[in-house]
Amino acid sequence: MRKSSASKPSDAKLTGLFLDMLAAEQGAGPNTLDAYRRDLTDFSEFLGRTGHGFVDAQTQVLRDYLGDLDARGFKSSSVARRLSAMRHLYRFLLNERIRTEDPAAILSGPKRGRGLPKVLSISDVDRMLRRAKEMSEAADASPLQRLRALRLYCLLEVLYATGLRVSELVSLPRTAAKRDARMIVVRGKGDKERLVPLNEASRQAMADYLSATEAAKENKKGEKGSVVTAKWLFPSFGESGHLTRQHFARDLKELAVASGLQARLVSPHVLRHAFASHLLHNGADLRIVQTLLGHTDISTTQIYTHVVEERLKSLVRDLHPLAEK
Repeated sequence: MRKSSASKPSDAKLTGLFLDMLAAEQGAGPNTLDAYRRDLTDFSEFLGRTGHGFVDAQTQVLRDYLGDLDARGFKSSSVARRLSAMRHLYRFLLNERIRTEDPAAILSGPKRGRGLPKVLSISDVDRMLRRAKEMSEAADASPLQRLRALRLYCLLEVLYATGLRVSELVSLPRTAAKRDARMIVVRGKGDKERLVPLNEASRQAMADYLSATEAAKENKKGEKGSVVTAKWLFPSFGESGHLTRQHFARDLKELAVASGLQARLVSPHVLRHAFASHLLHNGADLRIVQTLLGHTDISTTQIYTHVVEERLKSLVRDLHPLAEK
């Protein structure tokens, strides 16, 4: 006999419980939780139109939802993400004994090829670094313009030196800029920590930027628009207390244009790809790159294997004694 709707927990309540579990047990961050919330809200709205909810929806209804996504023009990657959210939700409901079976277990996702990441060449990155450095040293820049240019140059140097996720980069603590620091501790996805080495250029960029922020604070104490005193390396007056990902992405695109590159080809994530690809091209081990990027599963890092394959081909072509000259 079917339970009455009054005895069933609402989709909104179940979504809340599920998100609480993700945050508490898996260390899911705000961005991950927001993505799950959006996906499950859309799923719930579809179920509501069909007279169902999370508790009583069966496999065919879930298939109908995937079909609806396709009809709405969703890309296969987006459909696969929604399916992943559904699977995680129903495993949770099964574990909590809210459901006795998992209707998503036998669903298959859309077939999709994994595209290669957009990657900047080494010369492209060099152009951006040179331009950012020039902007930070411009003689006609105001103190505030120079400080912002130093911040952008520092962000770029650290990102290309470490391959950090943009959320990890903008939320670096002020202590990361210790003058003698050879490594920084990064808190990544799932609240996991990893050690990432710094090169001399990134250390110097952080030191110069930090010195400039200290000088600005002394010169502008109490003034509106003065540098924020905070625990963050890149502080902001915003709600988070540090520079936002969106702000950095905008600044980076403006820098790309100033460097003669197309803005659409440049983003913080593209520079993270450049870091990994350039390391692999120069002989780094895939497992080492996995550790530096903070990937839990090597399969995530294997998107870069095309770089390794090309390097191996060139090595055989150039160094094998029987290779054609």
